[in-house]
Amino acid sequence: MPIYEYACQKCNRTTEAIQRVGEKPLKICPHCGGTLKKMASAPAIQFKGSGWYVTDYARAKKEEKALSSEKSEAAEKPEKPPEKAEKKKEAKEKEKKAAKE
Repeated sequence: MPIYEYACQKCNRTTEAIQRVGEKPLKICPHCGGTLKKMASAPAIQFKGSGWYVTDYARAKKEEKALSSEKSEAAEKPEKPPEKAEKKKEAKEKEKKAAKE
């Protein structure tokens, strides 16, 4: 919903109001009871609800997908013992025994 700014003609205070686009503008100052005039200002919108940052930015989606794929890959690949190193040690031991004999 847009946020509108009003200026009081009597006390010169500014008032902000969250209003629907079709609502009638405010006419009475909440501070002094004077007449309000709608000011020309940059449009401001107030978003309500959850999930704006998560769902609206592509970067967050890419990072989330990367993290989930890393987790799934880690879960799929069980840790294997270093078989090659053990085989090399066994081969060296056999060679040493053969050389001694």
